[in-house]
Amino acid sequence: MPVVTVATTPFEGQRPGTSGLRKKVPVFQQAHYLENFVQSVFNALDGYRGTALVVGGDGRYLNRQAAQVILKMAAANGFGRILVGRGAILSTPAASCVIRKYGAFGGFVLSASHNPGGPHEDFGIKYNATNGGPAPEKITEAVFAQSREIREFRILEAEDIDLDRLGETRLGDAVVEVIDPVADYAELMERLFDFDALAGLFRSGFRMRYDAMHAVTGPYAAEILERRLGAPAGTVINGVPKEDFGGGHPDPNLVHAHDLVAHMARPDGADLGAASDGDGDRNMIVGRNFFVTPSDSLAVLAANARLVPAYRDGITGVARSMPTSGAADRVAEALGIACYETPTGWKFFGNLLDAGRVTFCGEESFGTGSDHVREKDGLWAALMWLSILAGRRGSSVEEIVRDHWRRFGRNYYSRHDYEAIAADAAEGLMANLRAHLGSLAGATLAGRKVKTADDFAYTDPIDGSTAAKQGVRVLFEDGSRIIYRLSGTGTEGATLRVYLERFEPNPARHDIPTQEALADLISASRDLAEIEKRTGMAAPTVIT
Repeated sequence: MPVVTVATTPFEGQRPGTSGLRKKVPVFQQAHYLENFVQSVFNALDGYRGTALVVGGDGRYLNRQAAQVILKMAAANGFGRILVGRGAILSTPAASCVIRKYGAFGGFVLSASHNPGGPHEDFGIKYNATNGGPAPEKITEAVFAQSREIREFRILEAEDIDLDRLGETRLGDAVVEVIDPVADYAELMERLFDFDALAGLFRSGFRMRYDAMHAVTGPYAAEILERRLGAPAGTVINGVPKEDFGGGHPDPNLVHAHDLVAHMARPDGADLGAASDGDGDRNMIVGRNFFVTPSDSLAVLAANARLVPAYRDGITGVARSMPTSGAADRVAEALGIACYETPTGWKFFGNLLDAGRVTFCGEESFGTGSDHVREKDGLWAALMWLSILAGRRGSSVEEIVRDHWRRFGRNYYSRHDYEAIAADAAEGLMANLRAHLGSLAGATLAGRKVKTADDFAYTDPIDGSTAAKQGVRVLFEDGSRIIYRLSGTGTEGATLRVYLERFEPNPARHDIPTQEALADLISASRDLAEIEKRTGMAAPTVIT
């Protein structure tokens, strides 16, 4: 099995985004494209020779082929042991779990998360560091720099590994072990939660519907919910992972998880509905005819954490991404714990988690997690909700959220996405907003006085690293907010995200439809940014 050094030339645009490198499948299928990026990662790292690497992904189109390339390149570059999920499958939280459990140097996660899959759809790859979390910016920027200078890559000339057979195989000087992708993660969940109590909930007649969206979480949910907890067969729907996600869009929101939403709106719907995305790190929580916003979900989990064995002694702190609503801030204040506001991207939570500053983290983009791994975790969030419902037996999802609002107040909150905008138009829109920030303070918009307007910047309290231009914020004196940012998770054009929020302390005003409650802010946000004029879009593509 000789190691071959192959001459290559750089590709433009291999800078990792919020969660790695994401492009259309035909882009990754170009000769040397994947190899260049993988070698650039290896070139940016030090001290990995002889150590372990983890490889796995969400099962989308190109997942298996990419895994084979990475195995051969890892062996050629000096890794001593490579752990790969059977079928090249590992959910993103499971990959983090495996990296941490076995003390691996790092790992590759093959996924484009919630983006569609298929021969002409999206593929992605990201590197996770030793702590199991997404590589910090100092690494991703080093990878990008290497990708612009690369002239060769190293790969082993060898037959493909049988990825469907558990066990060890020699690959050059390395040992490749194909592992059960579910076992380690399920074991971790059993340590965190009271499985006997959750099984008792199902024995009492409690019903749940978990939509895996033909994505990676299906086998994990079936093992934990149906086999270990005894939920009835059929609790997990769309549970077989497919390369194209069954032709669906594996994004757990009100638009794309429409079958689950329709079921939960029925009078005979399940007591708890949940869905996860392509790689299993996002979640949506739905009660009977009642949607729980991700921002509210984070706040409710933090307020009720003591109902779960792993958090019975309380949590040390909570962190949220800047666009996420301030609902969790109010819980942290009541509990007397720290609350941190970070840029969007789970990598910004890593240092806080490693330093023990926070226990729970969340993003408005349907991501919630804790310090059990260094990724957001969709199935963990569903198990948290199950635990709260078991601990507050007799209360529904809606009742728990409404009780929470009565105690802490309600943050009316929504996100409006304008997708597939021409990149230059999107950048021009943001540049125009930034140019007018200085004149906004003291102005009146939507009948509210602007307290301040800025372009959010973050200084990490642990290592002092900084991140600038993380989103334009318009903050009002009454606590309302309008936030604009461009998403880094798409592969085609640009996505403008507009976040709208206002706080309502009066329980008598907690039943206003969300879009109605935010109508004046919505109108002001479109006018201020000149969205239709600059993008040609009169309305958002998706509202959540």
